Amino acid sequence: MNPNQQKDELHQLVDALPEEKTGTARRLLELLLSDSSGVHPESSEERLELFERIIDCLPDATLAVDREGRVLVWNRVMEEMTRVKKEEILGKSEYAYAVPFFGKQRPILVNILLGNGNDWEQEYEKIERKGHILVGEGFAPFACGGRGLYFWTLVAPIYDDKGNLLGAVQCIRDIGERKRMEEELKRLSTRDALTGLYNRTFFEEELGRMEKSRSFPISLVLCDLDGLKIVNDMLGHEQGDELLRRAAKVIASSVRESDVVARVGGDEFAIILPQTGRETAEEVARRIIEVTERDAAQHPDLPLSLSVGAATAEDAARPLREVYKEADDAMYMNKLASVKDPRATVIRALKAALEEKDFHNTERMKEIACLLGEAVGLSREEMDNLRLLVDVHDIGKLAVPDSILLKPGPLTEEEWKEVRRHPEVGYRIALSSGELAPVAPYILQHHERWDGRGYPRGLRGEQIHLLSRILAIVDAYDAMTSERPYRRALAHEEALEELKRCARKQFDPHLMEIFVELLSGKKDAGAKVAPRLCGI
Repeated sequence: MNPNQQKDELHQLVDALPEEKTGTARRLLELLLSDSSGVHPESSEERLELFERIIDCLPDATLAVDREGRVLVWNRVMEEMTRVKKEEILGKSEYAYAVPFFGKQRPILVNILLGNGNDWEQEYEKIERKGHILVGEGFAPFACGGRGLYFWTLVAPIYDDKGNLLGAVQCIRDIGERKRMEEELKRLSTRDALTGLYNRTFFEEELGRMEKSRSFPISLVLCDLDGLKIVNDMLGHEQGDELLRRAAKVIASSVRESDVVARVGGDEFAIILPQTGRETAEEVARRIIEVTERDAAQHPDLPLSLSVGAATAEDAARPLREVYKEADDAMYMNKLASVKDPRATVIRALKAALEEKDFHNTERMKEIACLLGEAVGLSREEMDNLRLLVDVHDIGKLAVPDSILLKPGPLTEEEWKEVRRHPEVGYRIALSSGELAPVAPYILQHHERWDGRGYPRGLRGEQIHLLSRILAIVDAYDAMTSERPYRRALAHEEALEELKRCARKQFDPHLMEIFVELLSGKKDAGAKVAPRLCGI
């Protein structure tokens, strides 16, 4: 190789570096290839010192070796990367420079370029040859004080003016941050962001791979989170997300680490069990249900409920898509056989969520409402709806800020507007949830008044549904006989007197007459204080 070719090749090497790192390298290159024109150090010692300073300023760790593998250059970044000073390593050979990177004496890329130890190429994640230059990536477990180092490296030969090979120079760059980003992107592409389980895309790919594998028998277990929609609608997506995370944890803890657990839908999970027969798959399904029940017992305010089904392909003759459908059918049958009631689950969670926002004694309210309902001859279905209405009539208050609901003083007009929205908000929530839709109209009407001055629609008299009229009386009685931030509870007799006073205005007079007769003579533990208006 003639000098001009050598210069061209070195220029190409510098041009291959990132833009922000070419400045120093170009200056070094100009010095190396110049005939001293433009640079006039007073002595060769000064010139050598300048070269060393430039090499130390290179942003990448840099070493150079001669043809025998003796270290000629070991810059400052290399010292930081290996914790080895150049005074300790210069002039050494026999792969001593590999020890700080790999914990043993072995060829590295600079040696491979010189023709030594080509069989070590497989130790790198990838190696690419670009003319006389080698570019590679790998991991050095002993670098950076034992922390390890993901690195990118470039090696170029060094020739004299006659084209004779003198040695090689190697630059090493820390790409740990890039690798972390790549791993995170890879993880995100295969994982569900909420639960950390595999996503549907990965599950589908794995299912296809399994069909071509030798892992038969293969079993599939499908799980469905019961009542997620109603939790999202009534309690918000944060509570729904918490249920999903708990479900994922329960399912993952019930299988082997080698099994594939994925979230394949909004409330659906699937498990691939390679080399697993039907009997073992059924045992896994039972274990998931048992762990779910233990979790539910630990979270009575928001209990977890899963429906589970399993199916098995004994050999490759049966498509796994068919097995998936069978497991899905088994899961649905489990849901029906268990007679699971997501409404009851959510109502318990709802009551817990409302405890900090409301002051009603719902159990007492249901008892009184049922007395009144029986007295007016409600059917069994109407009685069921009345009990449910008592439980959920104030779900719209979940959208009202605590600063308003718990305010100890009078509310401003704007704050009252916010409070008066809660029947409409509750109506929309109940209407969107199939289990609560039957009582949605009654939630909307429970603050209407007999005289038509209520809200939100200003209904009057028997335009207001009977269940809403019953609830209005029971709600007002409970409100007056319960402690509130703005007053103490009324005595039982005082509350009844206030209710009678409001009959024909706020309440159905016929219902009020029956209510007072039913509760006359009954005592309440509330303290006697002056009442607030019963339209609370």
